[in-house]
Amino acid sequence: MTVFGRTLDGQELFALASLLTLLAFWLFVLPRERNYARWFKQWEAARRAQRLGRDGDTTEPRRHPRGPWG
Repeated sequence: MTVFGRTLDGQELFALASLLTLLAFWLFVLPRERNYARWFKQWEAARRAQRLGRDGDTTEPRRHPRGPWG
């Protein structure tokens, strides 16, 4: 088999097929991983808000101001 004018032997064909398979695998895995990370951040924020007793109400002033200027 020739690719770009170069003859490929069995080992090079296997390496090319492996790299293409790995690329296809990551194209399926990466979006799922990003969705899981997004879900986990939302879950953790909801858990923290529930633990602090805020339940999504952001009109309440903060108890501890941030920084020296409040």
